[in-house]
Order: sequence, then structure tokens, then C-alpha cells
Amino acid sequence: MARATGTKAAAAGSSSGGGRRLVIVESPKKARMIAGFLGAGYVVESSFGHIRDLPKGADEIPAKYKGLAWARLGVDVDNHFDPLYVVPADKKAQIRKLKDLLKDADELFLATDEDREGEAIAWHLLDELKPKVPVKRMVFHEITPKAIQDAVGAARDINESLVDAQEARRILDRLYGYEVSPVLWKKVMPKLSAGRVQSVAVRMVVDRERDRIAFRTASYWDLDAKLDAGEGKTPRIFPSRLVSVDSRRIAQGRDFASTGELKNDTTVHLDETTATALAAALQDSTFKVRSIESKPYTRKPYAPFRTTTLQQEAGRKLNMSASQTMQIAQRLYENGNITYMRTDSVTLSETAITAARAQVRELYGASYLPDKPRVYTSKVKNAQEAHEAIRPAGENFQTPAQTGLSGPEFRLYELIWMRTIASQMKDAAGNSVSIKIDAKATTGENCEFTSSGRVITFHGFLKAYVEGADDPSHETDDRETQIPDVSEGDVLPATEVVASGHETKPPSRFTEATLIAQLEDREIGRPSTYASILGTIQARGYVYKKGTALVPAWLAFAVVRLLEQHFTRLVDYAFTASMEDILDEVASGNLQREGVLGRFYFGDDETEGLQSMVTDLGDIDAREMSTFQVGGPDSGVVVRVGRYGPYVEDKDERRANVPEDLPPDELTMEKAQELLEQPSGVEIELGEAPDTGLKVVAKAGRFGPYVTEILPEDAPKSAKPRTGSLLKSMQLDSIGLDDAMRLLSLPRVVGKDPESGDEITAQNGRYGPYLKKGTDSRSLTSEDQMFDITLEEALKIYSEPKQRGRRAAAPPLKELGADPASGEPIVVKEGRFGPYVTDGETNATLRKDDDVETISLLRAAELLADKRARGPVKKTAKKAPAKKTAAKKTAAKKTAAKKTTTAKKTAAKKAPAKKTAAKKS
Repeated sequence: MARATGTKAAAAGSSSGGGRRLVIVESPKKARMIAGFLGAGYVVESSFGHIRDLPKGADEIPAKYKGLAWARLGVDVDNHFDPLYVVPADKKAQIRKLKDLLKDADELFLATDEDREGEAIAWHLLDELKPKVPVKRMVFHEITPKAIQDAVGAARDINESLVDAQEARRILDRLYGYEVSPVLWKKVMPKLSAGRVQSVAVRMVVDRERDRIAFRTASYWDLDAKLDAGEGKTPRIFPSRLVSVDSRRIAQGRDFASTGELKNDTTVHLDETTATALAAALQDSTFKVRSIESKPYTRKPYAPFRTTTLQQEAGRKLNMSASQTMQIAQRLYENGNITYMRTDSVTLSETAITAARAQVRELYGASYLPDKPRVYTSKVKNAQEAHEAIRPAGENFQTPAQTGLSGPEFRLYELIWMRTIASQMKDAAGNSVSIKIDAKATTGENCEFTSSGRVITFHGFLKAYVEGADDPSHETDDRETQIPDVSEGDVLPATEVVASGHETKPPSRFTEATLIAQLEDREIGRPSTYASILGTIQARGYVYKKGTALVPAWLAFAVVRLLEQHFTRLVDYAFTASMEDILDEVASGNLQREGVLGRFYFGDDETEGLQSMVTDLGDIDAREMSTFQVGGPDSGVVVRVGRYGPYVEDKDERRANVPEDLPPDELTMEKAQELLEQPSGVEIELGEAPDTGLKVVAKAGRFGPYVTEILPEDAPKSAKPRTGSLLKSMQLDSIGLDDAMRLLSLPRVVGKDPESGDEITAQNGRYGPYLKKGTDSRSLTSEDQMFDITLEEALKIYSEPKQRGRRAAAPPLKELGADPASGEPIVVKEGRFGPYVTDGETNATLRKDDDVETISLLRAAELLADKRARGPVKKTAKKAPAKKTAAKKTAAKKTAAKKTTTAKKTAAKKAPAKKTAAKKS
């Protein structure tokens, strides 16, 4: 079906009339809400998200394409970059259902979200369903009765340029990931991934850590005085800070370079000795008010939320990750609580402004309402599509209490509601005062102190909402500091003058909120993708969280170094930002999809293309890419990224593993030497085992410290030494032989079950101590129980009924959140074959590189989606012939006409499609 005429051709079959209409949306929840608003004559069904995509693996490639060289990519780079779209196994049943519903419909409404991704989903539905009835594109920004009814009446055609832009983005990302990732596999570590925006985000985090590693602390001192304004003044005692000595400004933290040196010599650098002496010399000095400056203070309201500002503020105020914020916002949108949550716009419709102003008047009074509505314009370059800002849905806003929401949904709705209401309120107003105070030290120095304050006389919008700050020391907009009413010439005795020392701080690590702000500031990526990007870089092990800070792993350093040196343009900030401008030009119809992809992949006279980059790799030294100096080039100590994690090594080839939770900037020479003193493989002899006479040693191993016996050289190959991991309460350098023998006694036989005869043992596992009886395991509450639990106590534990399944008595190892596909909560559990994730219906075992402690909701959802896509093994085997036939029909290479395709090739490729269309019509 030709892309440019698809909608019109489908609509030519008949007129709309008053027949049965099929409406397709993305999610079942959305379908239920909309069905209730449309009523009789409409059937609303879900596509369950995307219905087609590029193949994820060789098993998804249709048989007729398997022999083609480009099939691995899923994109025919030599033939107009035509993509190979396939319907995943878990979507085929839904496609059949939609086709069956379409047979009884007189009209089709494609009601997916109004953004590029939603437009692409609508096009895929159109191309896959091949309707013979009129087709309309139905769009709305909120799920309310009026919005849905209005959307039916204002339906339009599919925007081909938006589809082209989304397809170009998808293909760019596929080419980048599938061509660059194998280089990482060969030169750094298997199973790594690269991404067009993902890799740049990782580089940002690594660059910030490099700055922290290079940072050198500088110390500086300053003076604070407490002055007495006199009796009857409020406050009587107030603070003042030294700002200059003999007309030279006192150096503060901002005056030092990252090297620890002063940026210039125009400031006075106070050290401890000088500051302490000056404080003493000012103790009995006269402090006199030189000048008072008072000026009005005004603060305008913040603009309503867009995607990125919502993610940032939810992180600051509600401690929500970007992905959590978007998942909760999605639920609020589908419930009809808020407008569409993926938007660059800060604009409010007239309806929303009217509703917000009405609530301001009702809740705060007319005095808080400005004479005219406030209008906001987006500062985001090329703001995507014509959405509104994120706001409460409807013509009349519900207060948080009226919604009936609870938990995270209530808190996020409340945040959005408060921000929206505040955006239509008056400015905050007040006065700010700055006082300059002179004092002469007994040692002769002329010193200037300052005191400043702010008083808010009218809180305005601050009554409803105060924005958070990324820096905890930053003053919030509603902060007030009162200064006493003094006059020029007043003498203010000092009750105290104190010298205090400070140290400069390295640049703060990114949090999710500040990284999102940085990506947006550099115009890299799209707001709708930030949550998934942050989830991906954590799921892949490039970045982990320490509190709220994002810390890069050494693996990220190795990957970024390779990309910077051999794929420089691909991780260049300016280049990545320019790609967004280019995709915007495709969306507006000013650039052609094929030309953009051609320049990126094949290059041109000015720019090297991706194909030549990955073909001519040159001599990449894999060891060099993964080796980093510790303490300077002459230290003789390096950190390397190995197959099993990072480790330090010195010139004598001593090695020691680097703890996974040790940030790179904390791996100093002192820390490296400390690790090398107890490197992996070196044995600490503890003595001989009383029962076997074998030597017992303690070691620091790959998976933590442990004790083991040393077998004699002539021991049979089948013999295995007793081994036991140290308990959490034990330290390698302090463990004794008695402790070691307790560990080697595990697993300990507790006794036999008198009913079944099964032996019950107490042992230590990956996730803590537990009992085992046959295949039935039960968790213990403490490590000490392994050594002293009695048979009676064990039988009592086993007598307690299980809640569900073989191991349901044990709580989940981790709770991750709601599955984007099923909406059910995903948890991590321990199974017979290791840990797995489940939403209650589908189970997916964690892969080799997945870790229970660090696995994200995004990664868990990906594992579950892969498992659903594979489907039941037996069922797949039985239906193999049918699926092969279906694959040829539904998974065919997309041959839609492109604006960049030559007329000759288009005619040749489209001839069969035209015949089919003729038959159908």
C-alpha cells in the first residue's frame, strides 16, 4: 500500500454514514474509558501498543529473507533503506481479532496518541489491517467525554511526514545499535549495547566523573559576625559576613579552579591562621552601617509542566525516577485525570485557563487572580507537535481530594494540579534589603561586611506551589530572611566574630533530574525518550545509583573511550543534537527520509558514514581501551575492566578486585594499595582443620571472601574441598579457624522429617540462610539460625502453610512496579533454576548479565515481553506451517512508496500492491 495515498485510498470505499465504527487505541484501559464515552455504534479495541517492528532476532526474520545479507539489520540499506517489519508472535492473535472486528465495521478510527510514535502506530495498523472502509485519524489530548466527542468530529488523515520522521528515527537507532554494538562485544565485553542517544548520555555521566577524578580540593576561610541591632529591633541579633579586606574581595569557592588554585590574584585568600587572627582583631571593633539598599522583590509563576520538567520535579519532590513518573502519568492520563503527558509545550488552552482561574478565585480569592490570563510560550527548540502542557483534564479541574486517587497517583496528580493552578496566579511580591557594614580591625585592616534579607509581603502563586531545587543548599523561592530596621551611621556591636573553614567541592554527579535537564539543554534526544534512556543505561550496567546520584561503572569508561577515539562523531554532543533538528525537518516535510539515512550511513564528501566507520576499525587495542591509570602515569597502578568486573593491578602484577559499589573517583592510590594488600587469589592461612588435618585458608574471591580447605597434590580429581562464604558479620582480616570451621560445617543436617523421612538441612545461599527439605526450601530470619536451629523449630517452620506455589511462602526478592504491557505488578522471585521476574501470568528467568539488586523495571518488562513473544513451545511447534504462511503475509518487507524513491523503482515495487488494491476495491 503506497504510503502517500494509504489513508485516502482506504477512505474511498464508502461514506461514513451512521454504521458501526471501529476505534483502535493503544491500551485496554484507554479502550474501556473511551468506549464508555462513545456509547452505542462504536466498538473500541486496543492494539496493545506497537503491532509491528523491526525483527529483534534471527528467529523473527521470515524464511524468504533469511538468506539476504541485510536481513540481520532488518533494513535494506541498498534499496532506499526499506525496513523489514514483522508482527511479533504475541501480537498476531490481536491482529486477527482486529481484522475480524473490521469485517463488521463501516468506518475505522485510528485513535493512537498524537505524537510521532502514535502516528507511526496508526500507519502500521492501516498498513497491516488493509481496511476496505473509510479510515480516519482521531486525536485527543485528554480522555474526557467532550474531548473524545470533539475528536470524532475533527478526525483527519494520517500525517505522512510524522510517520517518515518516526521511521527515520527508528532506522537510525537500529543502524547505530546493530553496527556499533558488535564492536563493543569484540573490544570491550560481550553483550554490550550502543545507542544513538544512550551512548551520549553515558558519556555525559563519564565526563562528569572524569571532572571529579581530576578535581583537587582547595581550602579557604571566611568570617561571620553576629551583630546587635539594639533593644526593640526584630531580630535584635542578626548575621553578617565578611566580603572584603582593604577593598579586595574575600575568595569564595567559586574563585578556585578545579586544580585547587585561585583563578586570579585580585582576591584575598584567607587561610586558617590569617582568618583566626583577623577574627580576634575584629572582636572589639566598631561595626558601622555604611549603606542600606532596599528594592522591590518580584517572582513570577513557573510555567505549567511539560514532560521533562515533570520528570525533574517529581524526582526532586516525590523521589520518583523518570520511568516511574512516566508510568504513573500514563495511568493518570488513561484514567482521564490529566492531559497527554508526552509534550514539549507549556501552552494552556482557553478551557484550561478558564478552569484554573476559576479554582484560583474559589480557593484563594480574587486578590490572587491576575487581571489577564497568563500565557506561556515554549523555549524548547522545535517543540514537538501542538500538545497542551500537562494539566488536570476536563473543563472543570478536580482538586486532588475530589479525584479519589491514592498513593503515587495522588501525589503526582497533586503536583500537576498545584503547578497548573499556580501558573495562573499573581506574582509573589516583597522587598529585598542589603546592608553594607564597615569595621576596622585593631591590626589596621579595613573590613566590609554585608547582611541581606528578603521579606515576602504578598505570596501570590507561592501560596499554591514552590518549585524544588537540585542543590539542597539553594534557597527556595518562598525563603524569607528578616533584617532589622537599621539606619545609615548606626553602630552595631559584635557579639561574636567567628572564623570558619571550607573546602571546595567537586562538581556534583548527575541525578536523573539533572541529567534530563542537561540532555534537554543540549537539545539531545526527545522528552518522550528520556525515561527509557535512563532505564537502559542502568539496566546495561553502565551507570548505577548511589542514593540519587548516577555513578558510571568502569565499564562505561571503557565503552566511552572506545567510542570517543574510534566513533568520535557518533558521541559528539553537537552532532547528536543536530540529528534532532534533521528529524524535525523530516517531520515538517522539508527533508526526505532516504536522504537523511543515506548521509548518516554512507556519508558524503564532507562526512564519514557509519558503514565505513565499522568496516575500517583500524588497530583497536582492546587492552588499552579498558586500562586506566590510578594516581598518575608513573604510579605503576592501573585499573582494568575484565570479563568478571574491574580490578586493580600494579607493576608486580598483583591484582585485586574493585568493589562494585566503589565510585571511580574514590579509587585513589591509597585505596588501590589497600585493595592490593588483600588481592584475590592470595591465601590467609588459618590453621589445620581438626577433623581432616587439611590446611584451611581464607581468600578474597570474585564473588566475595570465603574459606576453603587445601587438598593434597595427590588427591583424586573427583575430590572437592569444603568451601564456605563468609557471613555478613565477618571480615576477611579478622576471621579465625573456629569461625572457618563453622562455615565449613555447612550445610548442616538439622534432622529428618518424621513423616516423610526427608533430611532437613540448614545452609547459606545467594540470598541468605535457608532450610531445605527435598525440593522444598524455607528462608531463615538470621545467619545464626543455620548453626543452632533445632529439628522442632525447623518442623514448625515447615508446618506453616504456603500462600501459593512451591516457594510462595518467601517474600519477593524485589518489587519493581507495574508492567507497561499488562499493568500488573512485576516482582523478582527466587525459583528452582534461579531468580526470575513475573507479573503473575508470565515468568522470565534473569539472564547471565542481569542482577537482582540492580535490575530495573524497564529490563524486567523487556524480559517478560521477550518471553511472551516466544510463546508456549509446544503451541509454536504445532502451528509452524501456519505461522510460516502468516509470516509471508504479515511480516513482509515494507515497500511503501517514499518521497525519495525514484519513480522507476517505485513503479516496479508497487505493481503487485496496486493489483491487490484493485481487486479489493
